[in-house]
Amino acid sequence: MKNLTFTLSFLLLTTFSFTQEWKTLDEENYLIEYPENWEVNTSGAMNTQVILFSPIVSKEDLFRENVNYIIQDLSEYKVNLDQYVEASEKQVETLVVNGKILESERLENKNGTYHKLIYTGTQGLFDLQFMQYFFVKDNIAYVLTFTCEIDQVESYQKTGERILNSFLLK
Repeated sequence: MKNLTFTLSFLLLTTFSFTQEWKTLDEENYLIEYPENWEVNTSGAMNTQVILFSPIVSKEDLFRENVNYIIQDLSEYKVNLDQYVEASEKQVETLVVNGKILESERLENKNGTYHKLIYTGTQGLFDLQFMQYFFVKDNIAYVLTFTCEIDQVESYQKTGERILNSFLLK
């Protein structure tokens, strides 16, 4: 009985100690929520609207899991969501080193219809998994990407999905 009490107390303690507070980045055209210990970069680096970086957890942690948001003007190409997804999937297969599509599905949320694409690939020294949400409205693509080391997916997937699902176009 003592072991059961200790085990339950330990589980409760560890569950509550990993609860994190969340913040909201409320910009003119979008809103997104993220853990308070993640770094926010709105400098426009790599043509992004925002990049959210996970904290470094140890000296061995060489990759910071992240979520980025980009906007792509498609007016020159007149591309719809189906065509955008098709082109993106071809790029994964031809341009991403060891690119492999794991999931590709059409979904709906508060922003309307979007496409979720999950794939893996190698970037430099890192074996990564990418989860992307594509929205195409009025000849503009809105792309959210959660990038994570493959061996860290279990640790970060819920957080990454929560960030992506919090995204709101205004």
